[in-house]
Parts: sequence; C-alpha cells; structure tokens
Amino acid sequence: METGLSGKGVLVTGASGGIGAACARAFAAEGARVAVHYHRGEARARDVAAELGGA
Repeated sequence: METGLSGKGVLVTGASGGIGAACARAFAAEGARVAVHYHRGEARARDVAAELGGA
C-alpha cells in the first residue's frame, strides 16, 4: 500500500498492541518515522518501538 508517508512523522496512539501496533508496523514499512504512544503496556510499547528500530 502506498501511503505517501515516506520520510514523514506519524504518531500512533495505542501502539502497544492490537490495531495500534499493526498500524505502527505498516507505517514504518512505508518509510514513515513512527512515534509510539501508549496508556498501558509500556513494555509492549517499548518492544514495538525496538522492532521498528527505535528506543
């Protein structure tokens, strides 16, 4: 899917699991810089961020 987001910043809320994590992965695959946000599930959010090449 071509989103036109390559090189752009994207904030994904609820990115510690489910649809949010899937969206974060999809945007990263398109070349977007992804910021991962969470309310609960800090460890899972950190895992997603690490998987995407972040901290």
